[in-house]
Formats: sequence, structure tokens, C-alpha cells
Amino acid sequence: MKRESIFHLMIALVAITLGSRSVSAQNSGLLGRVEIDGSSTVYPISEAAASGFTRAFPKVKVNVGVSGTGGGFKRFTVGQTDISDASRPIKATEFEAAKDAGVDFFELPVAYDGLTLVVHKGNNWVDHLTIDEIKKIFTSSGAAKTWAEVRQGWPNNPIQIFAPGTDSGTFDYFKEVVAGDDGSLRSDMSTSEDDNVLVTGVSGSPNAIGFFGVAYYEENKDKLKSVAIVNPELKEPVLPTAATIEKGTYAPFSRPLFIYINARSFRRPEVRQFVAYYLKNAADLATQTGYVPLPKSVYAEAMNHCRQGKTGTHYLTKDMEKRSGAVTEIYTTETLVN
Repeated sequence: MKRESIFHLMIALVAITLGSRSVSAQNSGLLGRVEIDGSSTVYPISEAAASGFTRAFPKVKVNVGVSGTGGGFKRFTVGQTDISDASRPIKATEFEAAKDAGVDFFELPVAYDGLTLVVHKGNNWVDHLTIDEIKKIFTSSGAAKTWAEVRQGWPNNPIQIFAPGTDSGTFDYFKEVVAGDDGSLRSDMSTSEDDNVLVTGVSGSPNAIGFFGVAYYEENKDKLKSVAIVNPELKEPVLPTAATIEKGTYAPFSRPLFIYINARSFRRPEVRQFVAYYLKNAADLATQTGYVPLPKSVYAEAMNHCRQGKTGTHYLTKDMEKRSGAVTEIYTTETLVN
């Protein structure tokens, strides 16, 4: 990033923290539009950020769309949006598409999520699930038709399955964990990019099961029951809570959430101000929307990335292989690939 751009960013970051009369005048004068699209899981956080930001900067329009992580990246990597919400890291194909289109980007983790499996509130037989039982329900090789086929003693009732659409990062993450790179999820699931549709589907039938981000469970816990997952290492069922997600004991379904910023868009003052506001308030926004804040050190590193123009991803190697691990270990300057 040019020195001039870094200077402007520093000015923006300082200005947003002052709260002085001169800043109020600047707020009322800042104009523009910020276009966001992508993950339905990250949507509540970005929407909360947009709501708070537009109260401070009323002449800036922030539009937050929900087309799923994959759908958001399709637009982002050709320069159609300023920010892409993502419930998984960028893929190698998406990274290459962005490079081909000349789109440099900042990769900023904003919260932890626990991908949550839910059943109807009246389901009195599913107390917990192992990964093998989840494979029986959701994979094409398992494809259990009834609950009795999943565990002995459960009712011989047909299973109704609800899942995010294939453009969803949540779908990708779930598939990778449950089916692996070579497996596939069954094709007879009811799918939607709108998590509220999944909530309606699962809450409408005692034989239903589905999955989405923990925030949608927290919003609908009066009509849904979350399912404890047996941690493969601990061999014990663990429910998705703020504590278990942060510690990683809710495994293997704890994951970081991201926003990706187009570096060219970041030169515009309204985008810089919005990103500064987002990062400054990310911990509170995560808590308010049902997710788990990241360690302060991660937000500080994300802010440094913007200040110093560190574009690229930490979740691919130079050979375009996926890199995985704890966000505090992955999100460092040493792992950055541009």
C-alpha cells in the first residue's frame, strides 16, 4: 500500500477514537456507500456493525447482502463488492480468481463460531451425537432413512434433514469435517442460504435435524434444542457455548469467521472508516450477536494488517495447499501469502 494511503488510514483510525466536536462535524460530512455480501453466518455481525456505523455516519449507506460465502466470493473476486463476509477462509480457486482480476485484499478474522446441530424442541431421544453417527445421517455413504438406523433404540421415524445451501461456507466447513475431501453429503436434504428457513424447517417437525451458526440457535433456543457433540479426543459430549467454543473443546465444529476487504476499496474514506469501526467494536459486536470474541491480540494484528498494507491470506501455503490450525497460530505475518 502506498505511503499516502497508510497516512490516510492513520488519520481515520485516530479520528474515530476522538469523539470530539470536530469529529462530529466530519461524521456528518462523510459520504459514500459500502457494499458487503457473503456469509449468512457472518451477516448478523456485519449488519450490527452497519447499524452502529450509520448512526455515527448517517450519510454513508452500508448495504449488507446474504448470498453465502461462496456467492459472496464470486462477486468479491471480480471487484463487485467492497467487503466479503466469510464463514471459512478463502479457497485456492477464489484466491487465484482474485489475483487474475487484480483484486488484492485484507483478510480479517472477526469472531469465533460453533457450527451447531439442532433438533426439534420435542425430540426426546437425541441426547448427543458422535461423528460416526453424524456421518450416518448426513453423508451419501451413510444416508440413514430413519432414526433407528442411526442408533439402536431410537424410534423408527423418518429423518428430515435441513442444511445450508452449497454456496454457504457453513456447508463447505461441515462437508470437510464430516465427509472429507473425497466424500459427499447426501443430495436429498432440504437446503437454503437463509438460515431462518432452516430454523423454521427444524422447528416444524419432531423428526428434523439441521445445522447452522450458533447465533441462529441462540436466537431460536425457545423452539430448538442444540445437540452435544462427542469431542473425538476427550470422548465426551460437549455443547456449543461461549466457553467451549473459545477453548476449542467444542470440536471439531469450532471455527473463526472473517471479513475480506478489497484493498482498492479501502482507499476510499468511507470504507476505511467502516473497517476501523468494525475492528474497534468487533468483540462487542460478536458478543451482541451470539458469537464469541477473538483474543485481543488477533484484533490488534488485524488492525496492523490494514495500517501496514499487509494483503493476502494466511490459510493457504505458497503451493496453494490449505493451512489449518488455531487462529492465534495461523494469523501471523510469517504465514501471510500474497
